[in-house]
Amino acid sequence: MISTKNPYTRQTLKQYKLHTDDQIKVILENANSAFNEWKLKPINERTKLLSKVAKLLIERQEQYAQLITEEMGKPISQSLDEIKKCAWVCDFYVKNAEQFLADELIETDADESFISNDPMGTILAVMPWNYPFWQVIRFAVPTLTAGNTVVFKHASNVTGCGLIIEELFKDAGYPEDSFQILVINQSQLEPIIANPNINGVTLTGSEKAGREIAAMAGKHLKKSVLELGGNNACVIWEDADLQAHIKTMVDARMQNTGQSCIAAKRFIVVNEIYDDFLLAFKKQIQMLRSGNPLEHDTEIGVMAREDLADTLDKQIRESVTKGAKVTQGNSRKHSYFEPTILEDVACGMPAFDEELFGPAAAVVKANNREDSLKLAKDSRFGLGTMLFTRDLEAAKRLTVSVPDGSFFINDMVKSHPQLPFGGTKASGYGRELSKEGILEFVNKKTVYIKK
Repeated sequence: MISTKNPYTRQTLKQYKLHTDDQIKVILENANSAFNEWKLKPINERTKLLSKVAKLLIERQEQYAQLITEEMGKPISQSLDEIKKCAWVCDFYVKNAEQFLADELIETDADESFISNDPMGTILAVMPWNYPFWQVIRFAVPTLTAGNTVVFKHASNVTGCGLIIEELFKDAGYPEDSFQILVINQSQLEPIIANPNINGVTLTGSEKAGREIAAMAGKHLKKSVLELGGNNACVIWEDADLQAHIKTMVDARMQNTGQSCIAAKRFIVVNEIYDDFLLAFKKQIQMLRSGNPLEHDTEIGVMAREDLADTLDKQIRESVTKGAKVTQGNSRKHSYFEPTILEDVACGMPAFDEELFGPAAAVVKANNREDSLKLAKDSRFGLGTMLFTRDLEAAKRLTVSVPDGSFFINDMVKSHPQLPFGGTKASGYGRELSKEGILEFVNKKTVYIKK
């Protein structure tokens, strides 16, 4: 049995029965049967259904946003933005999928040769709670549009969101069993991955979960894509325009109450601008309004579960023991965690080495530009780096040397339908979104014809 709980009111919302092994077997068999018909549908028929998904998302945005907020505590204004972003990615693939999936003609000694982008089959997705609609939609939309079918396990605390997303695709007219939720626990995953009806697996989640899923997928020779944790550096050089960008820097850390893999986790600030940055940063954070997530002016809600707040509290305390100083915030009650600033953070502390998944900013002083880049790269993660500077030519020259999946100059790292999204090192592998995302789960088949 799975229970969902409102982290703000601490009231149980609903209980759900887990699928049995027999039910799972039927779900996977039905997904495979649906694939055999769905893969033959012309791409323009698939995108017509996708247009209906986009339309329904906008029509139902209030309903969907409220469910997100109730299940995981996201401020309602941000939940609405999440639904609108889901509609945006649908529109993007409606316009571009046919071009992305088109055969690629290749000149050879054959009379005709080309690469055909064929769907692979049924793809399993293991999805997180922090963006309960966006994470599912950004995977499902290109994967379905490429001709695959989808089964997915959602995080247990947002099971309601998972079920209503399944309903969304049915209401849009997608074929029966082409998109199905598995209401299961973690221990049921390996038999599913091993099932011959599963042809690939993707996970968005923690580094630990990623290692486990990668091992299972490798053992059973299934293609996998992993979007894991991040410890993104936000580098501030001495010529940064604080007046123009300080709000962006705060949003980069505090969006979704700090529960974002691509959030700025380590603020690495060159000494010359350190004091000015801290003054502006603290002032901007003090302006954030905490409160009931269902109120539209709330900017900081609650963390999604109390155990997540416990983990963040432990990481902060251990960092303080090793020399860090809390200079703002750090009070909590149940799932609420006050926006917090840690200074004097250094390598070897959890605040520097680990992912702080909550509203806590680690601030690190750098001697100069060179030192700031060295500190930024000192991480086992590789999801994204952001740099704030007026020296755009110097910033662009760093592109090759930044080892992450994204490099944003004078803006926060974000996922965008037109751009590939993913990480390196302990942040995973593979890409979502853009042309690269729709081609992750296709068989790039060589076709060679001679008369």
